[in-house]
Amino acid sequence: MNYEEAFAAVTGPGQLFEITEGNILGHHMKYFAHTPPSLGDLFGRCRDFGDKEAVVYGTERISYSTLMDQADRIAHLLSVDLGVQKGDRVAIAMRNLPEWISTYIAVHLIGGVATLINAWWQPNEIAYSLDDSTPKVIVCDKDRATRSIDAARERGVKLVVVRDFDREIDGEGVIHLDPNDTSLPTNYTRPAMDHEDDATILYTSGTTGFPKGAVSSQRGVLTAIFANGARAAIAMLRNPEANTPRFPTAFILAIPLFHVTGSVAVMLSALVSGAKIVLMHRWDPNEAARIIEEERITRFVGVPTMSIDLLENEEFLKRDTSSLTHIGGGGSAVPPELIRKIASTPGKGAPGFGYGMTETNSYGPQIEGEEALARPTSAGKPLPILEVAIFNEFGERQEPNVRGEICFSGPNVIKGYWNNEAATKAAFFGSFLRSGDIGYIDEDGYTYVEDRIKDMVIRGGENVYCAEVEAAIYECDGVHEAAVFGLPDPRLGEEVAAVVYKIAGSDLTAESLEAQLTAKIAKFKVPSKIFIVDEQLPRGATGKILKRDLKEFYSKATNTN
Repeated sequence: MNYEEAFAAVTGPGQLFEITEGNILGHHMKYFAHTPPSLGDLFGRCRDFGDKEAVVYGTERISYSTLMDQADRIAHLLSVDLGVQKGDRVAIAMRNLPEWISTYIAVHLIGGVATLINAWWQPNEIAYSLDDSTPKVIVCDKDRATRSIDAARERGVKLVVVRDFDREIDGEGVIHLDPNDTSLPTNYTRPAMDHEDDATILYTSGTTGFPKGAVSSQRGVLTAIFANGARAAIAMLRNPEANTPRFPTAFILAIPLFHVTGSVAVMLSALVSGAKIVLMHRWDPNEAARIIEEERITRFVGVPTMSIDLLENEEFLKRDTSSLTHIGGGGSAVPPELIRKIASTPGKGAPGFGYGMTETNSYGPQIEGEEALARPTSAGKPLPILEVAIFNEFGERQEPNVRGEICFSGPNVIKGYWNNEAATKAAFFGSFLRSGDIGYIDEDGYTYVEDRIKDMVIRGGENVYCAEVEAAIYECDGVHEAAVFGLPDPRLGEEVAAVVYKIAGSDLTAESLEAQLTAKIAKFKVPSKIFIVDEQLPRGATGKILKRDLKEFYSKATNTN
């Protein structure tokens, strides 16, 4: 079939992915007609997959029925024992573990709002998120519990700890949980849910130095899942030979689950289709190559740096990874050469990448296969449930091929930022979310991303807002002024750099500043290149530090060296 025929077959009347249109939160939009009311309803269908493998973590192999039993035990603990009710926030702070997935499911089974905490955050960052989202409970692994316990106690937040087998975390307000304990009760009440009820809060770094909680509705998250499913169904009809896996569908999950790509594009897309998820504790291309071969992984979804790591890894090239049908992902700009390299590496899967944001539940324009090879600099097109448009700074919509800010409107877009009306208002032109990226849409409807408005670095798929890092630097001893910006990096895309004018007589060094910052902010935000200077940073006529000049100077200096 051609695209139009496949699209009509997949999204037409009576089909699972039927598209209709109507009013959503005051705006006319296209949406999937058969979206269930809530994620809890969707997870109920996971029970039908029974003994199929759901999650693999090291030597642990968990079936769908076991996963749902675990979720039921956690749901009982949260709702019956700890009093979590519909709309209450439940924070999840842990590395990629099976309990992360079962806790996320449990929260939605009882109508809670899953509040995802960055596993790399330090105590003050976690404390901020607890103040902002006011969860009733935070569920942690042992390491995250150590960082969270003081903040949780001070705020009266119950702390549930998993995998603390030696009970090292203890005291008032601490509850240890083993969801595999079959003696634990599984009874709880499922509340009635609506499409527009809050579902998740994901924190994204803020331009003012504080993270913002992006709030998605039930429909918002479900729309992204349905869109991914519809896209896969269309691809299957267009090219069944290339898109039919030789083995049951299996995802390797190398991206953190607190990241929207990990939780929505991988975890949820896998769970609703009965696929297998193989968790990685941390990214290691050698280990990923072994897992792909031994677990017969069919889909690899990661940030572009992970795909680069794989394709340049000798272990990956020599192993039998012919089970792969797709290599791709999103989270940062995709080098055109990467698309060509995936396509030209025999038996390693076809390229497929998307351009989305936390605020769009990871869904946006997508491009794959031959289309990606033909337009390697394009981010692609979305399904019509998402409208992409270009606006100028005055909120005026632009014609094809005219540069401006890329904006999104659709049911997958967030409702706004938690407790932050000003940020919500600034983020939208009517129903259109402002991406902060500059680009254009050509006459055929393909989106091209060229630059960023935001003062932000995308390091290996993680957003690092310069203002947040600068705020942390100014808290350090010996700092007079600072400027943070991105420098090109061949693997990560960008690395975080800082130029710091130290106080006269201070013994501040790059090493001492790094040590101070490591205790204040997550490691991925700590600048990997720190330049200490003895003179004021260059300023413009208004007194603003000229970051563009600094970036240009240090980019040349680092390339020369």
